[in-house]
Amino acid sequence: MKSIYLCFICFLALSCSTSPGKKLHRPPNIIFIMSDDHTSQAWGIYGGVLEQYAVNQNIKRLAADGVVLDNAFCTNSICVPSRASILTGQYSHNNQVFTLTDALDSNRQNVAQLIQKSGYQTALIGKWHLKDKPSGFDHFNILPGQGRYHNPILKNNDNWEYGNKGGKEYKGFSADVIMDESLKWLDQRDKEKPFMLMTHFKATHEPFDYPARFRNLFENDTIPEPVSLLDFDPQQSGRSFDGQILEILAERWRQASIKDNDRYPGLPFDTEGLDAVQSRKKTYQKFVKDFLKSAAAIDDNIGRMLTYLDDNGLVDNTLIIYTSDQGYFLGEHGMFDKRMFLEESARMPFVIRYPEEIPAGKRIDDIVLNIDFPSLLLDYAGIPQPDQFQGESFRKNLIMETPGHWRDKMYYRYYAHSINRPAHLGIRTDRNKLIFYYGLSLGLKGTYTDKATPPSWEFYDLVNDPLELENQYDNPNYQSTIKELKNELIQLREDFGDSQTDSPEMQNVISKSW
Repeated sequence: MKSIYLCFICFLALSCSTSPGKKLHRPPNIIFIMSDDHTSQAWGIYGGVLEQYAVNQNIKRLAADGVVLDNAFCTNSICVPSRASILTGQYSHNNQVFTLTDALDSNRQNVAQLIQKSGYQTALIGKWHLKDKPSGFDHFNILPGQGRYHNPILKNNDNWEYGNKGGKEYKGFSADVIMDESLKWLDQRDKEKPFMLMTHFKATHEPFDYPARFRNLFENDTIPEPVSLLDFDPQQSGRSFDGQILEILAERWRQASIKDNDRYPGLPFDTEGLDAVQSRKKTYQKFVKDFLKSAAAIDDNIGRMLTYLDDNGLVDNTLIIYTSDQGYFLGEHGMFDKRMFLEESARMPFVIRYPEEIPAGKRIDDIVLNIDFPSLLLDYAGIPQPDQFQGESFRKNLIMETPGHWRDKMYYRYYAHSINRPAHLGIRTDRNKLIFYYGLSLGLKGTYTDKATPPSWEFYDLVNDPLELENQYDNPNYQSTIKELKNELIQLREDFGDSQTDSPEMQNVISKSW
């Protein structure tokens, strides 16, 4: 009788402990928190000149309790396309969201729809930015477009109207309001079902506003500068484009000051009487202080979520992620904004905690893409990935068991062509990066000019030049590597189906430039 009892206990133990992909007998709750433009340089857990200035006690708490991704990247560094890829698991050429003006078709299959159908309660609160009515969510309460930092309007299913119409005003700072509504939904949900909550902050998007409680933060500080802040001439580094330089931001502030426009905080601003170096330095100080104050409100509210999980016994079986929709230049190369395939723009900060499975205090350097995020969520929810998803779950990577077939290179493409930031595509490995600026609008909506720019190439040795300070494309010592990367880039385009979308115009510029 004793031996029969022991066999039964062993059977129960085996039935409850399988592979990482099937380990748990109950699906975890999922909280996916995402900010806008909150780049890794400002997190304080990725090093850099801002490390000692970032308000990040709750981000650091998540990192200490979970896993940080050191090499997560978006495949098109601009808000709307990146968010579409995070939902659909597809590159832009497949989900048809190329630029800021495109909408995500509500009928296109996305991760929320699949998780909702599996029995999860689903909610989306905060920034949406994908224009069409959200699908796959039992509840949504979202900002129209970019939304407002102060007293934001949120739209739900009951007061939905397209565009900037509809919705209800909520008093307070946007990050605080978005977390208020997130916690309210958690309180009102069906406690017998698993849930997926997507909480999306407007911060830290331009105009980089912040709540009154952080108004005097950094008042007496001089923030350290990135080494490339005074990069005035792209030709000195061999860069192929001028970029969105800080002087553009300074001019926006000056114009807002003249017109008494309250869109930006901390005005008036001017650089009268300053030379080019002094002007850029002054612009940088205001810019980065505003940015860090805006980010401080995010960290505050992450802390509110962590406290809620603690107080309600939800820590162990809740997977919580914090990330940003892409990176952002904070004065590097003399620039602000994103879009480009340089590291500061394309890198996505990412931290994940899940005590039932993920080890604490670890970091991984595998190349992970935003198209992988929905695959991971489906894996944890126990849902098969549909064929049209192009990413892969990195669940095993998170427990330090990276699959042998895991990617060693990535593909990137940016479509919203302009003179100072040309349309381009590229490949990145753990050691090198090759970028082709094809410089064509290709008739797409949301580009900034139909005027073509001269095709050009950039190559960076990321081991010896991690800050991408010198384009080595013409260096004879790298020609064999560049040739190999060009061949691999062609193969990636074919593998992911992007080359099949090439117009005759695109085929022509590639054939002449490759």
